[in-house]
Amino acid sequence: MKASLPFFFLALFLLGGFSSCKPKKPMVRISTPYGDMLIELYDGTPQHRDNFLKLAEEGFYDSLLFHRVMQGFMIQGGDPDSRHARPGQQLGMGGPGYTIPAEFRPEYLHFKGAVAAARQGDQVNPEKASSGSQFYIVQGRPFTDAELDQIEQRNGIHYTREQRQKYKTEGGAPFLDGQYTVFGQVVEGLEVVDQIAAQTTDAAARPLKDIPMTVKVEQ
Repeated sequence: MKASLPFFFLALFLLGGFSSCKPKKPMVRISTPYGDMLIELYDGTPQHRDNFLKLAEEGFYDSLLFHRVMQGFMIQGGDPDSRHARPGQQLGMGGPGYTIPAEFRPEYLHFKGAVAAARQGDQVNPEKASSGSQFYIVQGRPFTDAELDQIEQRNGIHYTREQRQKYKTEGGAPFLDGQYTVFGQVVEGLEVVDQIAAQTTDAAARPLKDIPMTVKVEQ
């Protein structure tokens, strides 16, 4: 009996050591004049995750604008041309000079607060490759069962009962599912998305008052 005690305590120690060394989920904080948004990046989309972390660590996003804002839909940023953009200058075509292959996952959907990669349209981008830096955060709206039925048929997807309920109550932009890569989720600061989405914009959906961001990796 005595001989078994050291092994028992050693096992507890090792188990405790392993549990305390679990890898942290990658998180970034986007700061804006309307407050902060804390975003969890998904490990299931590693190329998008690693690229976003790299750009954030390099300070690529700092002082860029949320240059496209549509209430009831989404807020978009990450165009490097927005850093010193003139008032009224049209934005949305800039990037770091590369794209990222699509990483569609059926469990990563466009619920409210979803973070996804912008991209060029299907006519010039049939592979649906993502912009190297531009992203959007979904505000969205609630959808009905009938609307979700139509989206399922059009996009060839199937929602679980839980996913349907979330779209019906919390809302989102389900018509984008399977078309754009979702690679993260706002876990704190959804009210900031609402405030930014409510800003007055010009005809190109650019806010009349600039909304700069800083993006930092949470340690």
